[in-house]
Amino acid sequence: MSRIGRLPVVIPKGVDIQIDGATVRVKGPKGEMMQTFPPSMQISIENNVLEVKRATDGRIDRSLHGMTRSLINNMVVGVSAGFEKILEINGVGYRAEMQGKNLVLYVGYSHPVVVEPPQGISFDVDMKTRQIKVMGYDKQLVGQIAADIRKVRPPEPYQGKGIKYLDEKIRRKAGKAGKV
Repeated sequence: MSRIGRLPVVIPKGVDIQIDGATVRVKGPKGEMMQTFPPSMQISIENNVLEVKRATDGRIDRSLHGMTRSLINNMVVGVSAGFEKILEINGVGYRAEMQGKNLVLYVGYSHPVVVEPPQGISFDVDMKTRQIKVMGYDKQLVGQIAADIRKVRPPEPYQGKGIKYLDEKIRRKAGKAGKV
């Protein structure tokens, strides 16, 4: 039995879950999400606890069991608490600022790079620590937008300049052998 799939999903106050066959709709204070799961996964709610069970012990059902539970848990956590990724800017003259809802990056190009947030995503910039917060209720979308921002100027291994995740370690390389 899947260790993750067996775990129950506790539904916090303020979160409403509707199950319509294989479709799960989760509504909370941060937003609303809907996703369709394979019909072989049996999703049920009892006493503010959601459980996912599988029909058979076949290979496909076993692989879908834990994933289904994790996706539902991410939906519940997202609409109740939300998710965030923090990026850090390193480099002389590199900075980020907000222009309305848009994020504007000045990272060494001849032009500023403007990032428009999709629905459900918001940005926050701290000028002192040079950090960018990507916040939203969809975990997959938050991670994708953070990866797209990092891709604008990934950190380079010699001087460490660029945009990196807050907890990311950059492997540094030595410069030319003649220089000390």
